[in-house]
Amino acid sequence: MRHYEIVFLVHPDQSEQVPAMVERYQSMVTESGGTVHRNEDWGRRQLAHPINKAHKAHYVLLNVECDHGIVAEITSAFKFNDAVLRHLVINRKAAITEASHMAIAVEEEKDRERESQKRRDAKAAAEAAELVRAEAKAAAEAKAAEEATAEEAPAEEAVAESSEEAPAEEAVAESSEEAPAEEAVAESSEEAPAEEPAAESSEE
Repeated sequence: MRHYEIVFLVHPDQSEQVPAMVERYQSMVTESGGTVHRNEDWGRRQLAHPINKAHKAHYVLLNVECDHGIVAEITSAFKFNDAVLRHLVINRKAAITEASHMAIAVEEEKDRERESQKRRDAKAAAEAAELVRAEAKAAAEAKAAEEATAEEAPAEEAVAESSEEAPAEEAVAESSEEAPAEEAVAESSEEAPAEEPAAESSEE
């Protein structure tokens, strides 16, 4: 058996087919008595130039140990699969199992994306908490304003009532002042008949 490194590019619109395709090719190797030493999914990556109007492709790497006939079957499957844009098969002298530079780069990208997502989530959580605090503060201020308005209303009513009572008291005071004057008029009216007999005696 020989060692081979296989790289194939899948159309980005067919990325969902990649796991099934990889499973099929690995089965072809293992069922013939071969071994899959390395399987890497590099995901969608930018192409150096468009292929069939596609600007990205889903990259997959396989390092296998098998007979040449199995590799020929796999490459034939590539040719008759419209989802496979390009493929490359390279002879290797020995099995390769360590992660490739591309796989390391992909993992680093994923780590950076996870960290970036964490920062975005933390920022969103902080903004949401700040919004909740602002809403709570606004609600508290609105409640305090309502309570202050409610407290001012009875005081205004009391002032209005005292203003209404003052004219009544003044009227009572005025009527009290007018009463002695009326009594004086009444007394003068009673004294008038006594003066008339006195006038008559003078005439006699």
